[in-house]
Amino acid sequence: MMHAMQLDRPGELLHLVERQVPQPGAGELLVEIAACGICRTDLHVVDGDINGALPIVPGHEIVGRVRALGEGVEEFAVGDRVGVPWLGRTCGHCPYCLSNRENLCHDPLFTGFTRDGGFATHAVADAAYCFPIPDAFGDVEAAPMLCAGLIGYRALKLAGESEALGLYGFGAAAHILTQVAIWQGRRVHAFTRPGDSGAQAFARSLGASSAQDSGGPPPEPLDAAIIFAPVGALVPEALHAVRKGGRVVCAGIHMSDIPAFPYADLWGARAILSVANLTRADGREFFDIAAQVPVRTHTTAFPLAAANEALERLRAGRIEGAAVLVP
Repeated sequence: MMHAMQLDRPGELLHLVERQVPQPGAGELLVEIAACGICRTDLHVVDGDINGALPIVPGHEIVGRVRALGEGVEEFAVGDRVGVPWLGRTCGHCPYCLSNRENLCHDPLFTGFTRDGGFATHAVADAAYCFPIPDAFGDVEAAPMLCAGLIGYRALKLAGESEALGLYGFGAAAHILTQVAIWQGRRVHAFTRPGDSGAQAFARSLGASSAQDSGGPPPEPLDAAIIFAPVGALVPEALHAVRKGGRVVCAGIHMSDIPAFPYADLWGARAILSVANLTRADGREFFDIAAQVPVRTHTTAFPLAAANEALERLRAGRIEGAAVLVP
């Protein structure tokens, strides 16, 4: 038997359920979960900000060991350590899949959203969308990289060749991305919710050039800004902070409404972009870079049954770095 924390209706607490251990189908793996990171997207699923199939087991930052192989799986063996990300499967034949943009697939599956995820002891995943985890990282340390790291890395790519980079919202993704960006030779300026001195000190400890409340001007004009906080009001603020030709990248799957702003704030070849999911190429590139840096994630571990407590602490901003469930 296996155990999982299941969501039945949006806005309700998860509850512990017992099930038969699933069997992998063709091309799939059965993964015994060692750790699963808790992402802000999980909050959006639980709170009903985004709507998918219910009931569902959330969680899409999975690290575990392969316990069984489905028919036709050749890239992994029983006992291998794998990571299971948000992108669980794509159709492979829509215009986006055929043009190396599988992140925009018309008919995808998403781990922990449209198929059961990692707030559990076991999960089934498509082998073609799993990643080997470098030996440089432990299970708990690696878990946040499966979304906070991957989506952060995709956002950084969209930010272009920026030297002065602003990060709005300093949680799991930003603390990973700061390390990568500094390793690449960029200057990072962190912006947090007003009065969050702990997050600002955390950002400086990781090498950020500055850390301050959002709402104020940066120490220097930014070449690009990445917004991780789901706060639409930060978009015009970031536009004010970037120089002409700068980019504002919205890295979340959900955000509150963006308030009206004058066209003059956008003028000057500034751009607003959003990040949608990830590609497997993003994952391979990121893990190669993360091992070189090497990225060190800061985590707080919780037992599986404490998933609701962990989600509430994340919602309240009382997690430094990332929260991780350890079944």
